[in-house]
Amino acid sequence: MDHTLDLTQDAAALTARLVDIASESGREKALADAVEQALRGLPHLTVDRDGDAVVARTRLGRPERVVLAGHIDTVPIADNVPSRLDSDGVLWGCGTSDMKSGVAVQLRIAAEVTSPNRDLTYVFYDHEEVAAELNGLGRLVRNHPDWLAGDFAVLLEPTDARVEGGCQGTLRARVETSGRRAHSARSWLGENAIHRAAPILSRLAEYQPRRVDIDGLTYREGLNAVRIEGGHAGNVIPDHCAVTVNFRFAPDRSEEQALAHVREVFEGFDVVLTDSAPGALPGLSHPAAVAFVAAIGGAPAPKDAWTDVARFSALGVPAVNYGPGDPKLAHTREEHVAVASVLEAEQKLRDWLTG
Repeated sequence: MDHTLDLTQDAAALTARLVDIASESGREKALADAVEQALRGLPHLTVDRDGDAVVARTRLGRPERVVLAGHIDTVPIADNVPSRLDSDGVLWGCGTSDMKSGVAVQLRIAAEVTSPNRDLTYVFYDHEEVAAELNGLGRLVRNHPDWLAGDFAVLLEPTDARVEGGCQGTLRARVETSGRRAHSARSWLGENAIHRAAPILSRLAEYQPRRVDIDGLTYREGLNAVRIEGGHAGNVIPDHCAVTVNFRFAPDRSEEQALAHVREVFEGFDVVLTDSAPGALPGLSHPAAVAFVAAIGGAPAPKDAWTDVARFSALGVPAVNYGPGDPKLAHTREEHVAVASVLEAEQKLRDWLTG
């Protein structure tokens, strides 16, 4: 099957083309090949590849370098490929919002902006929608951090075309209780570990999360139970129970500080860390960020989620989220994006990089 990309198409038409090249996580090779082939045809770019991640860069000697990044994979298709354009100018299909419209904007800028006012790095990476250890951007951080060097980064995740600064950190931990197993007919001979979890739930119900102002953005924290495990059979007093909690923390906390806070909340219980990722400060005071916000317009908002901007932040590169599409539509069967939103994002990025 011919997967050639025509970068002379506008970003909306290119989005449809990208959607029609299926690229569920772990099956990105065909699209990565198409992206690489299209970029290697642009003489003003140098192109490198690691697995199914493709990185292209200008080398114009500008005093500032900006990274534009986006993942090429999607969640599993839900009978929503091939793409469909309706009469109202809405494009439907898997990945239209998250985030092939953002990838299409990147490709259009890469093809059309041959002499930008800043040097540019374009990053197209795999495995974003699955386990963090498989993430292609994380692999680039480990294998080729020099490919990602820059002064400022824009992750073209869907944001409804507004700038969202930084991101929350996220931590998951198991808060565990123990007891003594017994027959439920003689429950007084045992100690019920599930009952002992009641104070854990009470502390969660009474928890008052912080609101933190950073660079004019208000980040809201949250600490919630997301899973409870316990019990052996319908006639057994359980001797173990674990409540999995998810702490979404503001980016002024480190992962270590976040874990210390969770352990403080659940003092007296065993707390076992199972997963953690740092947040990212918004970095909106950086001159490139100031210019970007001015070019896009509107008031920036905090990113109430974790995104890969955190990986750039860990490299010392301030980063924001900005892209066409409604994030609430991500991963849904009804995923779609307005053509006008895609074209607007393309034009605003072009104006910022050429003005």
